[in-house]
Amino acid sequence: MFTPQGPTFRELAVQALSSVEHGYDLLAPKFDHTPFRTPDPFLRSAARVLGGIGPFDRGLDLCCGTGAGMGVLRTVCRERVTGIDISAGMLAVAREGARPGGPSATWVRGDARALPFGPAFDLVVSFGAFGHFLPRELPGLFTQVRSVLRPGGRFAFPIVAPARPGSRGYWAMLGFDAAMRVRNAVWRPPFVMYYREFRLGDVRRELVRAGFAVELYALPEFGRRSDGSPRCRMVVATGPGARIT
Repeated sequence: MFTPQGPTFRELAVQALSSVEHGYDLLAPKFDHTPFRTPDPFLRSAARVLGGIGPFDRGLDLCCGTGAGMGVLRTVCRERVTGIDISAGMLAVAREGARPGGPSATWVRGDARALPFGPAFDLVVSFGAFGHFLPRELPGLFTQVRSVLRPGGRFAFPIVAPARPGSRGYWAMLGFDAAMRVRNAVWRPPFVMYYREFRLGDVRRELVRAGFAVELYALPEFGRRSDGSPRCRMVVATGPGARIT
């Protein structure tokens, strides 16, 4: 993270004391040089799964950031792809780095909790953004996603299994979560980033409540846990109105 291309410790500290929106505006020019950007192997795995389900006509990248997930949409969508994010700074970097060719791309500044679209999309994807939503916000968020999907449209995203209790990753996530809670207890505006609370069982339950049928696709490239379960899955939630073939 502290490479010459990435943010300095001071820059990260300033971001952490900002709101989510302003913090990402500040981080945007160097975001792609941090571990926060979704790694390319995850993007390639997602594209493989979606390629086997699609193709799709129109796609939306929810909380698109600097546009990494837009590359996935461009490989599986034929007509148009759209990225939406709350940070103007992240969108500016995404526009500047957009590659020519493929379906036309549109960038929209907006809040995922109040999407400014009608039912216009066949596919909605999201990568690495759900830690910025509190658990109580998930029902409304998933309802918003369903409202912008055409009948039978899909909502897809990868989800990583939690770290084994007692492991280094477990303590690192626990420490980060505790630090964020302390920060938000003593500082305003809040900076919401609680990735430990985005768990598959809770997510699946809320998707079903929002009217989705949920399928899980193992991503074998990332191995399995000691109990044999996949370390990473692709969640593909299908909205009402899917055609029966």
